[in-house]
Order: sequence, then structure tokens, then C-alpha cells
Amino acid sequence: MASPYQGNVTSMTQSGQGPASAPVIRTIGLSDLHQALRLGWEDFKAVPSHAIILCLIYPVLGIVLARTVHGYSVLPLLFPLAAGFALLGPFAAIGLYEMSRRREDGGEASAWDAMQVFRSPSFGAMLGVGTLLFALFVTWIATAQAIYTAVFGYQVAANIPDFAERVLTTPQGWWLIVVGCSVGFLFALVALCISVVAFPMMLDRQATAGEAMVTSMRAVAQNPVPMAAWGLIVAVLLVLGTIPFFLGLAVVIPLLGHATWHLYREVIVKDPNARPVIPEPRERKPAADFPANLFPWRRSDRG
Repeated sequence: MASPYQGNVTSMTQSGQGPASAPVIRTIGLSDLHQALRLGWEDFKAVPSHAIILCLIYPVLGIVLARTVHGYSVLPLLFPLAAGFALLGPFAAIGLYEMSRRREDGGEASAWDAMQVFRSPSFGAMLGVGTLLFALFVTWIATAQAIYTAVFGYQVAANIPDFAERVLTTPQGWWLIVVGCSVGFLFALVALCISVVAFPMMLDRQATAGEAMVTSMRAVAQNPVPMAAWGLIVAVLLVLGTIPFFLGLAVVIPLLGHATWHLYREVIVKDPNARPVIPEPRERKPAADFPANLFPWRRSDRG
């Protein structure tokens, strides 16, 4: 599925730096965000079962959290945990980027192709940035816990209605909402700046973690309004995905993952020296060979 990406182009190349360290960045508009979401939805429709399998951990985690909410220790953190998905999502979606990349090159995508990202030469760099995002997530949860304790102390909420009434109908609760959302916005802004195009770039160009994060920050600086709008879109879709017991995230996460790859293509000019990836043909394995086809090395040994 080849698709042209157009826009105003500004070269970010500096003296003494090659195109790998300072790629060309486009100036995009809000229409480009719509294009990225549209192409992401097409990718999701093409491989919905695989995307849902890859992202099943999100609704499962949400259900477990909802089921284990019995008191103070977890209840105040339920919303911060849900909001924290936005911090971890860019790393969790690396398999989705690979599927979108293969479809863009005209090949078919599958769950197995998504797993190939672990064999990428840049996986170590992606793991490093993912670890940074996880540290940001843990810090956010600790900060949210500290804010709640500063407002309500260690008083235990009797149940969910009691907790909701305390937060939504009291001045302390309103203060908690304002401060918590403001601090959460800062965490989300940091995550957006360092990762909005970082993981697709590492996958596509085998860039280092530093190069990818710097390029991501430059892309945000050059496109502040579209990137702010993208962050708002991500936040709104994640909130909508958490409403039906987090089950909506099984659609929202893959949609955003695929769309992020196309956003990367909208923002970063494709490397003219890049070699197209030709997907390897897959051997058809009839159902009669199951479960032997799960262990192809054993069949080759017997041959």
C-alpha cells in the first residue's frame, strides 16, 4: 500500500552532520493528522486480529485493575494508570509500526511480521527509549499518589461512589483534578516530545536512541500546533477506549500505533538512499501438518 506524503519541506541538516543524524523534516498541517489516522485505520482493518492480539495486554490489564479496586491503595491510582498508557504506548506499538511499514512496501502483514521487530538492528535503541518511557510512567504514578495523599491524606474511600463524590463534589477534589491534570499534561508533553516519531525512525533508519529523540523534539518544535493536536487526539481516544472497562483500547491502541507510523511518514522525508524491504515469501503450511508446522526445524532434520 504505497501512498505519497506531501508537505512543506524544511531541511534540518546542519554542518558536519549527515542525513541520518539530521533528517529532513516537513511542516505539516491538521489535514496531515487526518491522513495519518485514515491510513492507520486502513492498516487496522487489513490486519485487525493480529493488532488486537498484540494489544490484548491493555484491556486485560484494565479489567484486572478494575476487579482489584477494593480500597484506597488502588482506587486513587486507577485514572493515573489509565492515563499512563499514553506514556508507554509508543514503545508498546513497535510491532504495529513494522506491520504498517511492510504494508507500505506492498507486502502482506501478519503477527509474525510484527515479531520480526525484535530482530531489528535498532531494537536495542528502541528498548533504551522504552525503558526511559517506563521510568517516566513510574515517576508519574508516584507523583499522582503523592498529589492524592497531599489532598486527602491516607483516608480510605469506602467504595467507588464515595471516592467519586469526594473527588467531584468537594473543593479538595476539584483542586486534585486541576493539579493532577496539569502535572499529567507535563509528563505527556515530555513523552510526546521525545517519542512522537522516535520509534518509527529507529525502525526505519536504524537511528540511535539519541538521534531519534532529538529528531522527535525538532519535529515537535517545527510543528507545535499539529503536534499539540496529535497529543490531544491521542488523549481523547485513550479516554474513550477506557470507558467500556478498557476494552476499547483493543481498537484504540492499534489504530494509534498504525497512525503513528503514517504520521512519521508525513513528518520525516523518506531517506532517498533507503533500500526497499522485499518481504520474504511465506511457505504455505496446510492444516494437515499441524502441529508439526509449528516446529519446522524438526521436519528439516528428518529430511
